[in-house]
Amino acid sequence: MAAIGPRNTKPEMLIRRGLYALGYRYRLHVNGLPGKPDLVFPGRRAAIFVHGCFWHGHDCALFRWPSTRADFWRSKIAGNIARDQRTAAQLLDQGWRVLDVWECTLKGRNRMPVEDVLAGCAAFLEGADLTASIGHNRTVTAGLP
Repeated sequence: MAAIGPRNTKPEMLIRRGLYALGYRYRLHVNGLPGKPDLVFPGRRAAIFVHGCFWHGHDCALFRWPSTRADFWRSKIAGNIARDQRTAAQLLDQGWRVLDVWECTLKGRNRMPVEDVLAGCAAFLEGADLTASIGHNRTVTAGLP
């Protein structure tokens, strides 16, 4: 798992390529913003995070608690969830809008067509909602410290 990087994941690349093809231009992993969002649209004051379901504790079919080192993983996932919440709150305080796109919307048995996911991203970018989520916005809670 150490080889899994935080940038340029397959789900992120699908979103990037699709939005670019739709005519949206963005900046990647902006250092000056909390959490270094995956895609940043400065003119629209919008940030998109493409979250992996395991690493961000998404309550879906792609998430399963590891059977080894249970205490470590529960602490790690709980920390990631808390950091995601803090990051979103900081971005909102700075006047940014935040969209979370969950990995399970792009792969797995409950995936959505890529066109639908991209349409949801475009609707967020064109709209005025402060926060949104593509895929249910529910994280795991059972067994967290």
